[in-house]
Amino acid sequence: MPLTPTPAPLPPRTLGLALFATRWLQAPLYFGLVAVQGVYVYKFFYELWKLIVTCVGGRATETYVMLAVLKLVDVVMIANLLIMVIVGGYETFVSRIGLQGHRDQPEWLSHVNPNVLKVKLATAIVGISSVHLLQMFVDVHRTSRHSLLWGTVIHMAFIVSAAILAYMSGPMSARADQIHSEIQQHHYRESHGHGGHGGPGSPATTGAPAATETALPVPATPVAIPAPRTGEPGAESRITEAGFPDRMLLEHFDADHPRVYDRETVARLGKLEFLTTHRNVVFTGPPGTGKTHLAVGLGMRACQAGHRVRFATAEEWAVRLATAQTAGRLADELAALDGYALLIVDEVGYVPFAAETTRLFFQLVTHRYGRGSLIVTGDRPPGRWDEVFGGPAGAAMADRLAHHAEVVRLEGDSYRTRWISGG
Repeated sequence: MPLTPTPAPLPPRTLGLALFATRWLQAPLYFGLVAVQGVYVYKFFYELWKLIVTCVGGRATETYVMLAVLKLVDVVMIANLLIMVIVGGYETFVSRIGLQGHRDQPEWLSHVNPNVLKVKLATAIVGISSVHLLQMFVDVHRTSRHSLLWGTVIHMAFIVSAAILAYMSGPMSARADQIHSEIQQHHYRESHGHGGHGGPGSPATTGAPAATETALPVPATPVAIPAPRTGEPGAESRITEAGFPDRMLLEHFDADHPRVYDRETVARLGKLEFLTTHRNVVFTGPPGTGKTHLAVGLGMRACQAGHRVRFATAEEWAVRLATAQTAGRLADELAALDGYALLIVDEVGYVPFAAETTRLFFQLVTHRYGRGSLIVTGDRPPGRWDEVFGGPAGAAMADRLAHHAEVVRLEGDSYRTRWISGG
């Protein structure tokens, strides 16, 4: 389907640009907080040295040690509060820091927004207040009842304020995410002619899995992988080029729905280290448990981090490879795929493949080995791919793919079944 032309955006007005540029006036404020961070580092080691000297000199009582340790904890918690304000505030209100894909990127920074930042700051303040109150109770003999009373009241006020803020930010954040998602989907449909993911093997066009091996048709015209577009913002161009069925983000995945779901592994995969080491990822589980969502979410994050990605169903990949082989250019097609850091093969297992098609997939997996990463989603683990891929190459392909792969199992009821039943 031809792309629907979209009108060019109007150039921003000079006054608007000037007002927007004033956000850089906040940059020195965050650099000033960096200097404050240095002050707290000095204070931490000063208090630590005092504690060590007092303990070595034999003058430290148990109460003194507890108070000194609480003071050190207090300094660390305030430093944590500072780093959240510095990094989160700068990222939210001044300019993007560009840590996508960095192995040390904080989990909260990937979806930071004013609501998240306010809640995290409120909880950090509650923690600091807790430490201060505990210091007062440890040193209760030298703390007046008046101070204890007001310290407790102020601490409870912090707790109530944080609870109210968290309660209010939940619906606000959900609404903001919904609006953001709707805008992304609207832009995506506009750029793709309002068409859905109607390719072969997609849920919209295929029924139950076939009971016999399927020999895939070979189109008369070779299916070529388009070159990256120019003249567009980099991330947006890569996302459009990837051919995702929808713009699904890792942050929008309902992690509470699957009964079995390895959160830590998916969080680690979200740092995209597997791309730099050319490892593979396999998501397995029943239909409707979110495998495609996670695969697309990783692909979206890879595009945002500067990597080229290509998405297609297993049947679509098979058609592309069969087309290239028929045209006598399979080697060139595989070499062209080296330009993509990540290939996503969706819906393995829905349609069994003949031995010839299996050999094509084996060549793809073998060619990618050590050169680039693959994400494969399917309803069964690689050990059962002999039920899908016919011929002796199936077992060899599964072994080669799983050798450098993270296998993530999802179990649970289908999202679609829950939606139909009104759950």
